[in-house]
Amino acid sequence: MDTLNFYNGNTTKTAKLLVNFSIAAAAIFTLTIFHNPPIMADDLILAHAPVPPITVDKEQIYQQVLTQTSTESRKNSFNQQIREKYPGAIIRDVDTGVKHIKITRYYDGKPVRINVIEIDRILAENYELKPALSSTNNNLHSKRTITTIAKNTNSLVAINGTFFKPQTGVPLGTLMIDGKIYTGPIYDRVAMGIFDDGFKVSRVQLNGTLKNGKHELKIDNINQPRMLASYVLAYTREWGNVSPSTPQYGYQIAIKNNKIIASSSNPLVIPEGGYVVVAPLRSLKPFIDSGKAKVEISTNPDWKNVRHIISGGPYLVKDSSVYVDMTAEKLNSIGGKNPRTAIGYTKNNTLIMVAVDGRENKSVGMTLMQLAYFMKSVGCTNAINLDGGGSTVMYVNGQVVNNPAFKGGIAISNALVLSKKIN
Repeated sequence: MDTLNFYNGNTTKTAKLLVNFSIAAAAIFTLTIFHNPPIMADDLILAHAPVPPITVDKEQIYQQVLTQTSTESRKNSFNQQIREKYPGAIIRDVDTGVKHIKITRYYDGKPVRINVIEIDRILAENYELKPALSSTNNNLHSKRTITTIAKNTNSLVAINGTFFKPQTGVPLGTLMIDGKIYTGPIYDRVAMGIFDDGFKVSRVQLNGTLKNGKHELKIDNINQPRMLASYVLAYTREWGNVSPSTPQYGYQIAIKNNKIIASSSNPLVIPEGGYVVVAPLRSLKPFIDSGKAKVEISTNPDWKNVRHIISGGPYLVKDSSVYVDMTAEKLNSIGGKNPRTAIGYTKNNTLIMVAVDGRENKSVGMTLMQLAYFMKSVGCTNAINLDGGGSTVMYVNGQVVNNPAFKGGIAISNALVLSKKIN
């Protein structure tokens, strides 16, 4: 869809007419009050009192009216865009700036049920979009249903989020909430950054370093399962109270306030506000000898002012072109027709959430390529796949609106939620 200019000439003229009308009405009301006052005991005194001058801040009224008319214009344009984009669909208003669309598409003659949420974040100004862990105390080893997650976060809308380890619930891939990195990337998979004024999508790498003067050690990941014995991994309290077992030839150090407070070949208590770093002993020895170590964690790209990051994979749409890189992101195992979850955004920064039902006669699911073309068809300039299959579930205004294989959806690790802002 084309970008709409909400501050066009018609809007401005309308605002000015409304301002002039408001000023005139205010003047008449004021004169009526002061020149025709009700009869009171002090009527004679009031009769000789000077009439207060009429003072009107025309610019302030103009700005207020302009805001109201531009908001109304944006609402009308958003409504029109949705109607034109989804002909024949069931469209519901969830709240201002939030639409729920239910459609059925046919691929190779087979039906596919699709639930879509579109969010205009300017109109939905009272809501915040962010990832949410299933645990209320931010423990990564946790799984709950999406209904529980949504209720715990007072959310209007929620969909399932990143891949996760089924046995434990630990998210697999980059997850940042409120500027804090909870888990790092796996295979540099694609992620979406959520900013106050928009979105960005990129494959993400971890920039992690253990420092001590002239000594530096690369940290391979944070709060993720170990893939190689030689990897250097950092764990925070969100992982749990105690670090995992040490690999062969490995050692552990507990760090708080840039000081090593404990070291051992056995698991250590993870300090509040600190880290446990597990690595080959020879790599940690210079830090153990000095008793000092500083952990620095960031991402590449280094998105300035990013509030939240949620990962998935593979890409679906990149710079307005269909782009499915499942081999590069080591995701060949999720091919075929399946239930799918995806997120993307348009050039107007409207966020689009999608849940596709599958593995049933009434909805056979989508391949990743079919999903990519769908996301492009609804206007996404960038879009990514999230965890799917049995995890695919969408919650809207108190209920699950799609048809997951397990009624209400399986217990999941995390979700992307639209919840009321906390003042």
